[in-house]
Amino acid sequence: MRRSVLSPAFLALLLTAASPPPAALSPGEIVAAAPAGAWRAVAPDNLLVMDLANGARVAIELAPDFAPVHVANIRALARAGWFDGSAVVRVQDNYVVQWAGADEKKPLPAGVVAHPPAEYERPLAGLAMRPLGSPDPYAAQVGHVGGWPVASDGRTAWLTHCYGMVGVGRDMPPDTGTGAELYTVIGQAPRHLDRNIALVGRIVEGIEALTALPRGTGDLGFYTDARQRLTIRRVRMATDMPAAERPRFEVMREDAPAFAAYLDARANRHDAFFVRPAGGVDLCNAPVPVRPQR
Repeated sequence: MRRSVLSPAFLALLLTAASPPPAALSPGEIVAAAPAGAWRAVAPDNLLVMDLANGARVAIELAPDFAPVHVANIRALARAGWFDGSAVVRVQDNYVVQWAGADEKKPLPAGVVAHPPAEYERPLAGLAMRPLGSPDPYAAQVGHVGGWPVASDGRTAWLTHCYGMVGVGRDMPPDTGTGAELYTVIGQAPRHLDRNIALVGRIVEGIEALTALPRGTGDLGFYTDARQRLTIRRVRMATDMPAAERPRFEVMREDAPAFAAYLDARANRHDAFFVRPAGGVDLCNAPVPVRPQR
């Protein structure tokens, strides 16, 4: 496989310049060379850390700007220890992994809104949306806001069901999802769920610990044998962990030149392997780069 002959320092310089970087750079090379100013840190109070019984860890960045009531519920549930001892109960191939408490009648902690509003979209006004530049079959426009993949109809904007996004399980009534039952997308983006379920964040580390689990054999991928369930040992907010133990992550800013170069490279692959560039990119096929904080 071809490797870039440009030094990391020179690549970083190119990604801060007004002129575009060489077209032959791959998306991975652009991300690796992106300068420090191209990244924002994930706030510890927006980072949910889930430790599994098998020793794996899953870190989730929460999105309070899009689902403030649900995110507040999730923070309260984590701080009350409500998730501790819960389990992965559903693994549906090419769809979702879902986790919930073993006892559905377990009372919710104080401060949790039992019937939150359907936080499926928010007004577009006031949001600095960076358009993707490629058409989308599910929305008039797609792009990024604050490092999140979003879609819009020109009036409202909403998070999209891309791989690794985290949503709130609910019953039929829209106000029945408290955040006590969560799922993540592990397959082809189920965009038909957009604006039907509250999305509250995305997995930034450890999704392989969930995608590698055995598929459930019951309806919709639910486990029929409780012994198949993977126990969740502990869930905490990063801000409640000792500073030395906190995981730290950075997300690429959509207003950075490196991000523009990254999106262009995802849509127009000119590095040596590719014979024909696609000329466009699906929103969920251009995941916002995330890395451990440096």
